[in-house]
Amino acid sequence: MSDVPESDNCFYAYEIFPPVEALLRSAPVQREWMDNSNQRFAYRCLPLAIANQSGWFVDCPTSFSAQWNGGLDPKDVALVFDSTPPASNISSIFGSGVITFNMPFLFRTPKDINLWVKGPTNWPKDGVWPLEGIVETEWTAATFTMNWKLTRPGHIVRFERGEPICMVVPFPRNLLNSLEPVRKPLASNPELDARHRHWCAGRAEFRQKLEECDEHTVKIGWQKDYFRGHDPGTEVFNNHQTKLSLKPFH
Repeated sequence: MSDVPESDNCFYAYEIFPPVEALLRSAPVQREWMDNSNQRFAYRCLPLAIANQSGWFVDCPTSFSAQWNGGLDPKDVALVFDSTPPASNISSIFGSGVITFNMPFLFRTPKDINLWVKGPTNWPKDGVWPLEGIVETEWTAATFTMNWKLTRPGHIVRFERGEPICMVVPFPRNLLNSLEPVRKPLASNPELDARHRHWCAGRAEFRQKLEECDEHTVKIGWQKDYFRGHDPGTEVFNNHQTKLSLKPFH
């Protein structure tokens, strides 16, 4: 990182204790459960695929098992590591079945950009849930922790070395406050209302043909209008995204 010049648009991950074992990488589109879905149908959902890629992963540095007895004390969580000595940056310090990962990086975002710290998007894990936070990484010299809440007392949860335990997503600090929420009947926008009705009719017709096993419709399998970036009867949206290409940390 010393070879990279300071820039107003740089997203920095400063290594606190180099060499850092935890891997930092651009989040991929692939998810195991999506690979195993029928005919990989889950990848047909473009919003799902884009969300999968919208951030960077911090991976688990070591493999271990966690079990919670349901109590509120930090000692009510048992952590058993595959290797010795046990990892000092993974512990139970808050109680209530929470596992804490100390991040090996101090992140610094550009001006007015916060960091949304969360679990890996669309990455279900049985018996445990990632806790999310938003950190003002533009200015603070303090690090943050990534925390997972065990949800099933007595259930053993595995974390494997190399699996993502954190996803970081830069987010404009004042974006939400700047929005003016307005709720109106769809009919108040005749042009949009007409386009929506046209879409609904096409959707209903497509489903009906699927149920009737129409040969052409069955061969197509699914409607690709949104994936292609347009509504039926409209031009393609110029800024439509079908994938992200986040730069890796270097």
